[in-house]
Amino acid sequence: MKDNPKEIPSSFRDPSGFLFYKDKTLYRQVNKVYKENYDHLMQSGLYKKLTASHLLIRHEEIDIPPANPQTAYKTIKPEPIWFVSYPYEWCFSQLKDAALTIIKIQKIATEFGMSLKDASAYNIQFENGKPILIDTLSFEKLQEGKPWVAYRQFCQHFLGPLMVMTYKDHRLNQLLKSYIDGIPLDLTSKMLPFSTRFIPRIAIHIHAHAFSQKFFSSKSIKLDEKRISQRSYEGLFDNLESALRKTKIRLKKTEWASYYEETSYSPEAFENKKKIIEEFLNAIKPKEVWDLGANTGIFSRIASDRGVRTVSFDLDPSAVEKNYQECVLKKETYILPLVLDLTNPSPAIGWENEERMSLVERRPSDMVFALALLHHLAISNNLPFDKIASFLKKLCQTLIIEFIPKTDSQAQRLLSSREDIFQFYTQQNFEAEFGKHFRIQRSVSIKDSERILYLMQAKNGNDCMKKCPLII
Repeated sequence: MKDNPKEIPSSFRDPSGFLFYKDKTLYRQVNKVYKENYDHLMQSGLYKKLTASHLLIRHEEIDIPPANPQTAYKTIKPEPIWFVSYPYEWCFSQLKDAALTIIKIQKIATEFGMSLKDASAYNIQFENGKPILIDTLSFEKLQEGKPWVAYRQFCQHFLGPLMVMTYKDHRLNQLLKSYIDGIPLDLTSKMLPFSTRFIPRIAIHIHAHAFSQKFFSSKSIKLDEKRISQRSYEGLFDNLESALRKTKIRLKKTEWASYYEETSYSPEAFENKKKIIEEFLNAIKPKEVWDLGANTGIFSRIASDRGVRTVSFDLDPSAVEKNYQECVLKKETYILPLVLDLTNPSPAIGWENEERMSLVERRPSDMVFALALLHHLAISNNLPFDKIASFLKKLCQTLIIEFIPKTDSQAQRLLSSREDIFQFYTQQNFEAEFGKHFRIQRSVSIKDSERILYLMQAKNGNDCMKKCPLII
């Protein structure tokens, strides 16, 4: 029995078209109102140029009954994105690279008589290690003399957050979780140091831009009604690109970013741990791995180097930044570093809490790594083993988890500043509680260490696997 078309909640705002599922396949309907722009995109050579440059997701036109016959012009089938991430999960350099990709696409579009009508950070995803535009309907025919309609959105989604991360703290992109339409420019202006008012690139695009928004909000004339020369129009993008390239952060030494420099593992234990993980991977042969608490991605790369799609999550933006920079340097295509607080994972947000998916909604992975993580969750965050096991089961089919006893130096460090109230924290109780949710397939002691690696299989399948594939 075939499924009825199911519209994707995140695409309801765009009158040009929408995403929908049918028979567990993702499609995009192009509405009649967008016909002229779509035809120009496809016939001008812009689509061919952008897809060949891996800047725009590819699609094919499909002859199937439209989801909404009254408004439909065409139905297209976009190439799927293997993992959907959001800007509040990106490190500084990811957000910067995404912004530069938007400007690069806009410059190319101008050459073909088109322009981006929106510049949402949610239109960018990371595929094969690089940012790519996933919204085919983001383009409109260029109107001479008209300002860039997406300028404000670009500043709120990209330039403003990057400036705040540069001049204040690189953790502040978390504000994008609260401001789904981008950080308001007046707020960005208030957060930036007063001295930035004398830096032209910031004074123009942030401070003056914020003032003009407030000034014109009560006037009958709007900013986008003003006419500008073609030279000024093109100069805007050169100026924005220059402003972006000058943004930078200085990575501070953090506990997690330097974790492996100060680890309690001996060289023998460290190498043995890698070998055991390799053996578990060989046994399961997963297509996808989520590495929770991945730090700078050392163990993530055991999977990604084998061609396994690997999401490398960590709480510390500095560790994720180092991880991403290594990905760029080595041109790694099978690993995606992301910022994630596992004790407060990304929620479902937006209209009706459906525009952006929670972590759990983004489907369970074939395999999860939970290495040197359990003691932090249990001791630092007072989470019982049953709670941890129940949550991890929602995320995976198979689990590689490391048990670290209280006698381990890292566990002792966590207990040094607090009373030991964790009578439940024993290997026997760990196996009993996780055994309610997983079948323990193997347990292997790490040489020259008291630590143990477990390979587990989720019991009774996983209800989340019955959901549709990933959406774009």
